[in-house]
Amino acid sequence: MKRHAASARMTVVAALACMLWPALACAASTGMPDGAGLSMLWAVPFAGILLSIAVFPLVAPVFWHHHFSKIALVWTMAFIVPFAHAFGMHAALDAFVHALVAEYVPFIVLLSALFTIAGGICVRGNLRGTPNVNAAILALGTLLASVMGTTGAAMLLIRPLLRANDNRKHVVHVVVFFIFLVANAGGSLSPLGDPPLFLGFLNGVSFFWTTEYLAMPMLFICTLLLAIFYALDTYFFHCRDEARSPFLDPTPDSRGIVIEGKVNFVLLGLVIVLVLMSGIWKPNVTFDVLGTPVALQNAVRDGALVGLALISLAVTPRTARTGNAFTWAPIEEVAKLFAGIFVTIAPVIMMLRAGSHGAFASALALVTDAQGQPIDAMYFWATGILSSFLDNAPTYLVFFNLLGGDAPTLMTTGATTLAAISAGAVFMGANSYIGNAPNFMVKAIAESRGVRMPSFFAYLGWAAAILLPVFLLTTWLFF
Repeated sequence: MKRHAASARMTVVAALACMLWPALACAASTGMPDGAGLSMLWAVPFAGILLSIAVFPLVAPVFWHHHFSKIALVWTMAFIVPFAHAFGMHAALDAFVHALVAEYVPFIVLLSALFTIAGGICVRGNLRGTPNVNAAILALGTLLASVMGTTGAAMLLIRPLLRANDNRKHVVHVVVFFIFLVANAGGSLSPLGDPPLFLGFLNGVSFFWTTEYLAMPMLFICTLLLAIFYALDTYFFHCRDEARSPFLDPTPDSRGIVIEGKVNFVLLGLVIVLVLMSGIWKPNVTFDVLGTPVALQNAVRDGALVGLALISLAVTPRTARTGNAFTWAPIEEVAKLFAGIFVTIAPVIMMLRAGSHGAFASALALVTDAQGQPIDAMYFWATGILSSFLDNAPTYLVFFNLLGGDAPTLMTTGATTLAAISAGAVFMGANSYIGNAPNFMVKAIAESRGVRMPSFFAYLGWAAAILLPVFLLTTWLFF
């Protein structure tokens, strides 16, 4: 019966994709794709995959767990097939290959390498999850995020944090603030911290530019969030959790902390070197992959990152990954869902790049004044709101190019606007589970440890209640 029910649901999803085909195919005339000529209907598959991520885990969690990759594939085909029909197979292949080769592959390779290597570092021993300890772990993770990336810092510290709090009844707020701080805001001080800044670095933004221009907003936001967390955690700890019997703790506190798999710290250092290399070394050699140019330095970086991940798997003691309860499920879910996201977002990016001639002209007009000059506050919020749901890396690139895409100019005369874009992309990636890839990973790991994480919409409620007031203050002070 369950198989028949699942098949029936998949039939409904497939039928929906087929129904969209003629509507989408009529949305543009036959010819080469042009963002200025695309209708908003082309955004339906992208909106569909986002709504699927939001709704299915809430209303049909078992079905989603078994079929999320198929649902992502259905929405991907709901874009590719009509696109091929409207513009030709060559245009569809170009869009598909560019999305995967130029954008998705570097994204998922770096993410997977950090996930694999950080997952081989096991922190043995158990601390007591008091407000002081929890705040210290969050502060440490926030600082590490700009050095080893939000993914690396999140994967390194989420399991020790969960173990420290596994005897407490109220843990959800701890994980939510961990996503706010470690998986997002902490990665704002270097291109290594978050994919949007990494893309800016590859497009000519100097390595320490973000440190100079985002240090104060980051310090303000993180200090304020840590203070809010400490007050909330103190309330739950003393008023709700302290009365729980200590023998209920499945991992009793220990005196010392032992780190296993230290060799992975060396590998993380090599990841940093490779990222720096890809931005500094410019041999001006490119390869053509089905019409998509791939620079030699990027190919070397991605190949070497895969090699480092394989080395980590080979040299890390098995006990370290066992101690972390390491599984491939979180990165598998991110890889499959974001493959669909990167493909279906292609027409949205085209329409945004069309500027005042595209379907989003009215929205883009909001970020400039009557003289055509950029409004920093509006760029901060426009980039941030889109980054909350469109993934912050491609959103950053869209607004970067909207400003002209010339890094030397943007770092000087356009510095405040570039800072607003960078801050919006990094900070507001915390607004939803899909705003930044580590968000999903942290959620999946927490749920695998028995934490009942908020649903997609419930998490939006957390973000609205806590983050939006903080971002309003940030706008007033800095943008």
